[in-house]
Amino acid sequence: MTQLRFDERVAIITGGGGGLGRAYARLLASRGGHVVVNDVNHKGDSGVTPAAAACAEITELGGSAVAHDGSVAEPSAGEAVVRTALDAFGRVDIVINNAGITRDRSFAKMSNQEIDEVLGVHLHGTLSVTRAAWGVLRERQYGRIVMTTSVAGLFGNRGQANYASAKAGLVGLGRTLAIEGAKYGIGVNIISPGAATSMTAAMLPEHLHEKMSPDRVAPMVAYLCHESCSLSGEIFFAAAGRFARNLVVETAGYENPDATIEDLAAHLPEIMDTGSWTVPAEAVQLPE
Repeated sequence: MTQLRFDERVAIITGGGGGLGRAYARLLASRGGHVVVNDVNHKGDSGVTPAAAACAEITELGGSAVAHDGSVAEPSAGEAVVRTALDAFGRVDIVINNAGITRDRSFAKMSNQEIDEVLGVHLHGTLSVTRAAWGVLRERQYGRIVMTTSVAGLFGNRGQANYASAKAGLVGLGRTLAIEGAKYGIGVNIISPGAATSMTAAMLPEHLHEKMSPDRVAPMVAYLCHESCSLSGEIFFAAAGRFARNLVVETAGYENPDATIEDLAAHLPEIMDTGSWTVPAEAVQLPE
């Protein structure tokens, strides 16, 4: 089987200093890609930022990487990240929106700050980076963008109203940009990953950490970033070596233009029946 490579492609990866983002950066760089690793500007015990540490690791392995230190929630963060890519490599081909934080609390006790901080990184940060790259990709008539949702965003999760809202918003954003980007050769897909990272490891039993390594999600994301991938507007689940397609569907339902409240109550089983359904969104076709 021919190896799918990223020679001379330039990828921006937010939240790339650790966890899932680091796994994505390492894999793309190992296949010939140039990577811009973005992460927060915080020096740990090692005295270097997460992005710088990830880049050092990649270059030691023979890869090509530059760091951008700063939260995507900061003003003008998107322009700064894209400028880093253009200054270092002269182009942008791929954007992987991976940066994220959690501020979990029950909805009744959740503060405005906890809502704003999570929306700021996940939703507004993704908007900022993607908007800054969008014009570059449109001009080049090519691009691959990956948004990151989660099972919380797709199905809900206790104590994560802020996080789930942001992650659901990224589904709508990704599917809309898939439609708008198709005529420019820009493919936009959405990943729902499950992995043991600094953000999730404490919630997972120790024996699952290796099984749920970020490295077992990375191949799906890398494929969505490859030039041979013609998919766009899709949502994929990836965790522990299992990969699946998530769908938004519509049941066959019940039709009655004169329906009353009582009619709907009587026909609720028909409305709810999943025996027959369709995927209502039209397929997005990228130019060959």
